[in-house]
Amino acid sequence: MYQNYNTMETAFTLQLDFTIPNDHEARLISRFVDSIPSEFLLEETSHTGRPAFHPAMLLKMCLFAYSRTTFSGRKIERMNEESIPMKWLTGDTPISYKTINNFRSSEHASKLIKYAFILFTTLLSDNGLIHEDALYIDGTKIQADANIYSFTWKKAIAHYEAKLNDNVSQLYEELIQAKVNLALSEETLQTSEGIEEIIGSLDKELVAVEAAITEEKVIPKGGSKLKRRRRILKKHRNKCKKDFLPRKQRYKEANAIFDGRNSFSKTDTDATFMCMKEDPMKNRELKPGYNLQVASSNQFVIAYDIFSNPTDTRTFIPFLESIQTLDLFKYIAADAGYGSEENYEAVLDTFQKVPLIPYGMYHKENSKTYRSNPKHRANWDYDEIKDAYTDLDGVHFSFSHYSTRNDKNGYQRQFKVYKADEEQPDETRKQLAKTPKGAQRQTAVNYNWEYFKQHAKENLESDRGKEIYAQRKIDVETVFGRLKGVFGMRRTHVRGKQAVHNDIGIMLMSMNLTKLALEARRKVGSFYKKAVKNKNRNETIRILILSLRFFYWRLVFSQPLFIDFFYTAVFCLSRIAENINKSVPLTKRITAM
Repeated sequence: MYQNYNTMETAFTLQLDFTIPNDHEARLISRFVDSIPSEFLLEETSHTGRPAFHPAMLLKMCLFAYSRTTFSGRKIERMNEESIPMKWLTGDTPISYKTINNFRSSEHASKLIKYAFILFTTLLSDNGLIHEDALYIDGTKIQADANIYSFTWKKAIAHYEAKLNDNVSQLYEELIQAKVNLALSEETLQTSEGIEEIIGSLDKELVAVEAAITEEKVIPKGGSKLKRRRRILKKHRNKCKKDFLPRKQRYKEANAIFDGRNSFSKTDTDATFMCMKEDPMKNRELKPGYNLQVASSNQFVIAYDIFSNPTDTRTFIPFLESIQTLDLFKYIAADAGYGSEENYEAVLDTFQKVPLIPYGMYHKENSKTYRSNPKHRANWDYDEIKDAYTDLDGVHFSFSHYSTRNDKNGYQRQFKVYKADEEQPDETRKQLAKTPKGAQRQTAVNYNWEYFKQHAKENLESDRGKEIYAQRKIDVETVFGRLKGVFGMRRTHVRGKQAVHNDIGIMLMSMNLTKLALEARRKVGSFYKKAVKNKNRNETIRILILSLRFFYWRLVFSQPLFIDFFYTAVFCLSRIAENINKSVPLTKRITAM
């Protein structure tokens, strides 16, 4: 026997309301978006035409759709037609996927998301959900929505542009020999303006040649030289116009797009080719992506930003400058990829925070092998009075001069250079004081860097520092695990830096609200379980007391003497009652009752 099954539409139950549970994520999303002030939520719109959709409704739609791992604009539109919580958020308003895509890529959405993170962090701080006053920072790579083989490399552009400049210079020399009126410098030739001037000069020369050809009446023997000159000039002009100039303009645009990067994608010019951790083939294939920087506390995302630069060291200071709620935290914890002299100086001096950031050689310098290696200057003897070093071989190094070095990012470092003395106690040390090529050995010391290293080591080895830094992997790495593993966002869904910034921001805020709703459910659930547990405990105690009473009276009534006395008393009371009933009239007995 089977249950009745009918696919007729008349058999469906009609749902007349869109009620959702009180602890549903949609209610939390709605309350959070409604808490955003109207001066941030609304913007100036046109007073004519069809009214625009309310940004609160669009933001609620995106947040809820992302929490359900729905990222496509068309799927969000379909979700609004089929999902009851989405209908509850939008009021069953039909919205096109184009409206959704335009909103999440707009500048207004970027401002909303930025303020939403500030508001959310403030709410967490007010409710005591930010623990230990520490901010954890880390980065990960997110693949861009771009084709894998759409790369443009800076070295390739530089190589082909150099060849183009050589061809233009060679053409310029040929035109000078052909007596074309040109006067350009070498710098002008390497620009698109220089090629345009060559084309203009060739056009003027062609006009003059055409006029001379029309005046030529008799063609000399061997053909007209003017016509041969015209063919050569046209050839050079077409070469410049159809080849040199378009290529030069493309190279100029590409160099402007690079902006300090080594590559970009033609599909998404803001994406840079970088190594991804998700590499199934294990061949370190470069893919277009963005460097996502996240700051978290108690596994909540406090702030985020995306960069086209794959190096975490260079993104640290710009990321800290973009965090509006940095004053709420005292400690900044990050891994060794952020440990540099420039970053330490910025954290201590500019932001006035306590860095819990190990430098690259932190763990290696604490090893026994490093401390016993005579090649490392940290193991040498230093004389503060003479300002001199002595290595483990007894070679004496005296101060020589100061040195300044600039890295490729423009940061300046100051060094003190120590040079091995030419006069040593014996011949063996004189030989040890020289390099294999016969020059005197030198060592450079950056005391500013040594100070920051010692400061970082003291902070990391303190009890409080160990306690906070031990939570780094648990805190910020969990955010990346939820982002890629639970919500499945390993690749962006829009193109362009601003659109990608909004896309990731909506995802991270959705993760925050989902986690907050889950924690609220757990607290309510634990309270309910505790109450049920106490109720069951009281009921058990009551039943136990009743059972003890029952067994007590049963024990009493089971005694032989008590039974004989009980039956005798019952017999006597029954005889007395019978005699009383016989002697008293019926009316008095009823009245007495």
